[in-house]
Amino acid sequence: MSRRPLPFDGKLDRSIVLVGLMGAGKSTVGRRLARRLGLPFVDSDTEIEDAAGLSAGEVFQRFGERDFRDGERRVVARLAEGPVRVIATGGGAFVNDGTRALLNAKCITVWLDAPVRLLTERTARRPETRPMLTNGSRAETLARLDAERRPAYSEAHIRVTSDGSAHGEVVERIVAAIDQHLGEKT
Repeated sequence: MSRRPLPFDGKLDRSIVLVGLMGAGKSTVGRRLARRLGLPFVDSDTEIEDAAGLSAGEVFQRFGERDFRDGERRVVARLAEGPVRVIATGGGAFVNDGTRALLNAKCITVWLDAPVRLLTERTARRPETRPMLTNGSRAETLARLDAERRPAYSEAHIRVTSDGSAHGEVVERIVAAIDQHLGEKT
């Protein structure tokens, strides 16, 4: 399959940041989007793991959510200031007012919005990497997080539905939405 040229080729001067709940596809779609755009990919959770020498889940469990979020905020701020790339953030990063304002000012933010039913299915595949889902019903926790975080996520520049479609389709929707977003800015 040949790739269509990028409609905004040469106009991309800032990183693309994927936000949304765990299981929305930020890392998987992010890697494919980075390849499609010819950009490096970075996952903020991986950066946290590299810095701490522990998995993101272990950092969360060992030091608590408050310290995890503080470290996450610093990592995401550093990534936003770096070279143009595709960045996948942890599900709670964009909920922080300061992080959200920084990302919206320095990057193009893309909310991958997925239905709770799909998030529940996807997060069941690797439950050990989802410390917020270890107590109680995964579906209920995800529904609560969706309700709590939706207002923050809705402040992203772009909203793309991650509805179980092929990842390549989601990537092409993001590319089209970025093109439209950049066209509105010129």
